[in-house]
Amino acid sequence: MKITLKDGSCKEYAESKSVIEIAADISEGLARVATAGEIDGEVVDLRTVVDKDCELSILTFQDEKGKGAFRHTASHIMAQAIKRLYPDTKLAIGPSVADGFYYDIDREVPLTADDLTKIEAEMKKIVKENLPIEQYTKPREEAIAYFKEKDEPYKVELIEDLPEDAVISFYSQGEFTDLCAGPHLMSTKPVKAFKLTSLAGAYWRGSEKNKMLQRIYGTAFPKKAELDEYLTMLEEAKKRDHRKLGKELGLFMMRDEGPGFPFFLPKGMELKNTLLDYWREIHRKNGYVEIATPIMLSRHLWETSGHWDHYKDNMYTTVIDEEDFAIKPMNCPGGILAYQSEPRSYRDLPLRMGELGLVHRHEKSGQLHGLMRVRCFTQDDAHIFMMPEQIRDEIKGVARLIDEVYSLFGFKYHVELSTRPEDSMGSDEDWEMATDALRGALDDLGLPYVVNEGDGAFYGPKIDFHLEDSIGRTWQCGTIQLDFQLPLRFELEYTGADGEKHRPIMIHRVAFGSIERFIGILIEHFAGAFPTWLAPVQVKVLPISDKYLEYGNQVLDALNNAGIRAELDTRAEKIGYKIREAQMQKIPYMLVVGAKEEEDGLVSVRSRFAGDEGQKSLDAFLCDIKDEIAKKTVREVKTQE
Repeated sequence: MKITLKDGSCKEYAESKSVIEIAADISEGLARVATAGEIDGEVVDLRTVVDKDCELSILTFQDEKGKGAFRHTASHIMAQAIKRLYPDTKLAIGPSVADGFYYDIDREVPLTADDLTKIEAEMKKIVKENLPIEQYTKPREEAIAYFKEKDEPYKVELIEDLPEDAVISFYSQGEFTDLCAGPHLMSTKPVKAFKLTSLAGAYWRGSEKNKMLQRIYGTAFPKKAELDEYLTMLEEAKKRDHRKLGKELGLFMMRDEGPGFPFFLPKGMELKNTLLDYWREIHRKNGYVEIATPIMLSRHLWETSGHWDHYKDNMYTTVIDEEDFAIKPMNCPGGILAYQSEPRSYRDLPLRMGELGLVHRHEKSGQLHGLMRVRCFTQDDAHIFMMPEQIRDEIKGVARLIDEVYSLFGFKYHVELSTRPEDSMGSDEDWEMATDALRGALDDLGLPYVVNEGDGAFYGPKIDFHLEDSIGRTWQCGTIQLDFQLPLRFELEYTGADGEKHRPIMIHRVAFGSIERFIGILIEHFAGAFPTWLAPVQVKVLPISDKYLEYGNQVLDALNNAGIRAELDTRAEKIGYKIREAQMQKIPYMLVVGAKEEEDGLVSVRSRFAGDEGQKSLDAFLCDIKDEIAKKTVREVKTQE
């Protein structure tokens, strides 16, 4: 049989071989670190036997799918430890997830944080025992009988939902056996570095109608150094949590009276409006016009767009004058109606319409998370209507704009090209043309990208921009979606140079994405210490005592008149306390004023970046800070030698 490897080379064998045997034949070193295989796109166990021609990748912890197999094994080790320590525990499910793994369990007495230490100690014993992991199958009825005997009702329910002729997969390690499709490592030994990180509640099968189970989260790595690095990152992430900083800095709040509906406080509105001012500035520069469309539109519009069929479970609806209306979850149908507001000519195209549109989406309560996952948010949408020959240039223009935005904030990013999903609409020809146009634009720009198969929008393929923050986490924000379908469904037209009617092509795109989510990302990226141009309060005026309040007010008026966002600390506190308070609020500049400053028209400048910067005339300070704000300079913090 002929085995084509990931690098394009081939291996030929006269007889069947397991994935691990092929890995060993390639390299003993590869076999030692292999975690799974991928045969013709399907992830499989290392013990899987290959008996025909195929494409084979040997996966390691460096591959996302290989990482999943490693951490899935860790979840079984944790479940085995739990059953050893607490035999009455009922097991539900235990998959790997993006940063680790979890297992949902059911106990009369819930586990506590103290129990996690005991479980970790037992897991270390299981790893040290180097238990071989074996996979086998049973017919459905035998599998049900097995788990009924073990008094594992959640496993029984999972199996009973499978077809009657299903063959059920099991994995065993020592005395522990679990229902599982795999894949898993060959033994427990490689899982040497792990940490149980938290406890949470989770409804069985994600439904609020079912019993609340207890979820134990953990993570695992092949080496302790990798685990330590990850745990350090987690600690840093806790310090930067936008929910914590948002409260401390007075930016936003969430209330039980409106779950998932954020309240922006005055300082948060300064931050949000500064971002929106910047958005308008760069969009005017790039030839966009701004529109605003209604928050609620008739159901038949959403049926025409396809959103009703594809998205109605996430939409809020109401009835007005006996007609169904939906609060918009997306802005695109409103943008299309704006395009239809007057006849269009080829001379009008490309037409770039931007909208800061408030949208509402029904998210489950368990998925809500600060500003990152909300039920209403402002989307910095734009819809570009164009002729076919303009597609590639317009895509490149959007990509350059998104790059400009992310570069300003210091974000690195990577790009994914997402292709046709299963629930798509439109012809194969349209999808192929749209996908080729996106790919061609990326190639023209020289942007490296990976293909994310089947993750496009239902109306077209897309380019997604995943930005990386200051501690290495990634967030998908910007997107460019190419759409042949909605112009067809809404019968959009323009008059061509030939005098005939033609159908435009449409781009849907965002740069920030959700403004609320982007603000959450910025809070965590900068740990609340925003660059001066973005800071809600740019300067705090600090009189040394009440005697200098009048001069402090003069300085404040000068700052306000110059367009600087400033505050005056009028409290009867010592100056050292006022400085510390301003530092805790992460304010870029503090201007200390006393007798000398009042006499000579000076200010003593302290900054978040360099500490004491000495005395300056007020005019000189204003000149410097206005230049810094205009250029959107990001000053580096000087570290102590």
